[in-house]
Amino acid sequence: MKLLVFILKNVELQDEILLRLAHAGIKGGTLIEGKGMAKTLANMDEMEDDVPIFGTLRHIISDNIDYKSSIMMFVLENQQLDITKKIIKKVTGDLNKPNTGIMFTINIEEVEGYKN
Repeated sequence: MKLLVFILKNVELQDEILLRLAHAGIKGGTLIEGKGMAKTLANMDEMEDDVPIFGTLRHIISDNIDYKSSIMMFVLENQQLDITKKIIKKVTGDLNKPNTGIMFTINIEEVEGYKN
């Protein structure tokens, strides 16, 4: 079994991803609302003096812009992993493009409470 973690930057795509996964038989997952590190650092007053780039970054990143992300986690059987990854990539496009998302997997040795 694997834990697939996907951090989606464009939260507007979340519903489409979840619907496609459900139609493919991937029914369980956990969603967490996230916020990027750059936005948080840009709002820290003490960072401006220590790291010069954040003074500039503060002017680029406006408080009016929503920099939320969606953290999706799925416990998957090995045969479900490729299907899930393909669906995510089909909806989001190339994950190597900036501000798209990050996807990784972790091996699971034991799990309790999981029902397929």
